[in-house]
Amino acid sequence: MKIGIIGGGAAGFFSAIQAKENHPDAEVVILEKSQKLLSKVKISGGGRCNVTNGCTSIAELSKAYPRGEKKLKKVFREFYTQDTIKWFEERNVPLVTQEDNCVFPVSQDSQSIIDCFMTESERLGIQIETGRLVEQLIPQDGTIKILFRGNELVHEFDKVIVATGGSPKKEGLVWLEKLGHKIEAPVPSLFTFNMPNETVTELMGIVVEHTLTAIQGTKLKSNGPLLVTHWGMSGPSILKLSAFGARILAEAGYKAKLQVNWVNVQSYESVMQELRNIIKTAPKKQIQNYRAYLLPERLWHFLILKAEIPLSKKWNEMGKKDLNKLCNILKNDVYSVEGKTTFKEEFVTCGGVSLESINFSTMESKVVPNLYFAGEVMDVDGITGGYNFQAAWTTGFIAGKLK
Repeated sequence: MKIGIIGGGAAGFFSAIQAKENHPDAEVVILEKSQKLLSKVKISGGGRCNVTNGCTSIAELSKAYPRGEKKLKKVFREFYTQDTIKWFEERNVPLVTQEDNCVFPVSQDSQSIIDCFMTESERLGIQIETGRLVEQLIPQDGTIKILFRGNELVHEFDKVIVATGGSPKKEGLVWLEKLGHKIEAPVPSLFTFNMPNETVTELMGIVVEHTLTAIQGTKLKSNGPLLVTHWGMSGPSILKLSAFGARILAEAGYKAKLQVNWVNVQSYESVMQELRNIIKTAPKKQIQNYRAYLLPERLWHFLILKAEIPLSKKWNEMGKKDLNKLCNILKNDVYSVEGKTTFKEEFVTCGGVSLESINFSTMESKVVPNLYFAGEVMDVDGITGGYNFQAAWTTGFIAGKLK
């Protein structure tokens, strides 16, 4: 049996290794279009490679996927985060789980993961060919012929796994669409918000650990740390919002009103009570010198001025109108988003081969027998935190069974 793996990235290598382990007598060939292998693995997580997430609940884990949640929930039972950790550790790559549940190699170097894949491929006798850009797949009598650009030779395989990663444009998936697969138009996911007309950017570098964010006029909500940048806002809370709102925000031309709750408290009355308590505790203190919710000092001063309250005003001089204004800013601050900045290293797309075209229990195409999919080429994507790699490992694990 001859097995072709299209794509020399995370999902490609993982499914190739699985395929060879499951079918030791088969000839397995990885076909990569560029000269570089595992390039996204190399740069991910700032060069450290966020291999997976430490989440142990499958129900919780699947919630991290704006697209693919229900389908992944079923297949995570076969291979999930704990299996990933075990898989790498059995191959001499010890991993460490950080406080934020992100899992990295102990070496803090993505090269450990790359070396592991290269060593395993060599040990198993997997062939690797670079400079192989697929032009066309031709299913014929149960086999699949692959036609490469600039090469007249046709290569024939018994089974093919497509693991080409996310495509930024639909044109990159036409060869799969021609076979009858439904393609969900790709749009960026995981991006930061540009705010060219907002003075909050002067606070660049400030991080607020617990925030609630939302896009006005939609049901999109998120929570977590928020980072103010020199161009707008970033951090897990914003990235999560961008992932779940990828389609909505694309349709709106990346123009939106972002609502920020700086204090992570839902109830207006609770925030008001906190402010009243400060009046009792520190009545003679200037507002600028006694921060509610221990917000970063520069942000606290910025919000007071935004609420049109003098910094030198004392807490016991705060009238009802002032308290309402301050309470509103803390809980319902609003900023204009005008554009996005994509994380170059964490570039993730929403879209790809529709899950309607795939039998997700085997990863086999419903349209072409013996054709399988793994990773981000499918309309599956996760938020930041090792989730996209986990989806690659899980789908690669299942595709590699070639059932």
